[in-house]
Amino acid sequence: MKSRLHALFTGLIVAGLATIATTAGPADAAPATRLTPPVVTRYVALGDSYTAGPLIPVTQVANGCFRSTNNYPSLVARALAVPTFVDVSCSGAQTKDMTTGQLPGVAPQFDALTPDTDLVSVSIGGNDFSVFGTLVGFCPTLRASDPTGAPCRDAMRADGRDRLLADVQQTSQRVETVVRRVHELAPHARVVVVGYPEIAPRQGTCPDLLPLADGDYQYANQVNKRLTQALQHAAAVTHSSYVNLFLASRGHDICSAQPWINGQFTDPTRALNFHPFAVEEAAAAQLVLAALS
Repeated sequence: MKSRLHALFTGLIVAGLATIATTAGPADAAPATRLTPPVVTRYVALGDSYTAGPLIPVTQVANGCFRSTNNYPSLVARALAVPTFVDVSCSGAQTKDMTTGQLPGVAPQFDALTPDTDLVSVSIGGNDFSVFGTLVGFCPTLRASDPTGAPCRDAMRADGRDRLLADVQQTSQRVETVVRRVHELAPHARVVVVGYPEIAPRQGTCPDLLPLADGDYQYANQVNKRLTQALQHAAAVTHSSYVNLFLASRGHDICSAQPWINGQFTDPTRALNFHPFAVEEAAAAQLVLAALS
């Protein structure tokens, strides 16, 4: 998924960055109120595209990471008036990119962590084993073969085990390792693990926006939930704070009347396809602030 995303980002953003609005709308605004805000002097944000917020105005190319200045880490940093804010989230990132350079000119994300860092947010794992890429890239191609069935689920279980769920299980171990290492590299930091939002509806379908076969909506939701549970587990066993964005986003899936996640059509002025809108990043910021208070 990483190479596909990078090519898409390059075409869309480099060619059309000038068309993106230069001021944030109401949904982009930093949370207005918070209870007992902590004093934070150095905040480091780690993560993939669901943290970076590609195409949410204003998007910076950032050596191919396509990072919004109104993603949730940026909103949190402004709300807390953090003197030193380092956002190294990068679209397409995997857990391995914590320790290896993801793209030319992009350092390993862990390089941003220092002993004086006192707040770290991390959300990672969706790109490992191309889990999200399979759900939104490969699975829709199977709809035509069995529109009312579950061809993606069946394909993932063709060898007698569920390949995607097995991949998520391995991802869980990787995320736990990442979070443990964050605590080691930033030993005095408050660490907040941010889960993924709910993408597919629990009931109903919307093939124009999320072109899955009818029976694969439930399967996609299951994989999505299992992935965010992996992050929740990593937070629990490392004594980190956890933001349950999956629960908070219930009723705001792609098919909903008020979606937090864009459907299959990229909007260069709002969000990449199958990625968060500004409203989702604002909600995530509010949840992070609440977890810190």
